[in-house]
Amino acid sequence: MVKSRENLIGAYAFLFGVVLAIIFGVFNNSLEQAGGIFYSALVVIGLVVGFANINDKNSQTFLFASISLVIVGALGDDPLIFIAKNNYVVGVLRNVLVSLLVMFVPATIIVALKTVFAMAKI
Repeated sequence: MVKSRENLIGAYAFLFGVVLAIIFGVFNNSLEQAGGIFYSALVVIGLVVGFANINDKNSQTFLFASISLVIVGALGDDPLIFIAKNNYVVGVLRNVLVSLLVMFVPATIIVALKTVFAMAKI
């Protein structure tokens, strides 16, 4: 089977960012101890995913999935703050969720802007 190579950079950036966010969430004790370099790297990876990974035919699916994740991440973080102080597993879940959120917000913004400009083109 021949695979398309048009989204190879974005796919690898996405996979690398998700793995990095999960590793960071598991091995970091709290979000406050995280360095700015890590979050900057996640933002850059999100920008790469947004610019390289999405074409017109799958942008709707990506936007739907990423907006769902961003909403769940933003609304799910507040209740987890109180539970995470006493529970390691919930703390890891919160760290992974926030790390994914940091990566997905720039990617979602880029894809949404690309979609709007593509729709405005006549």
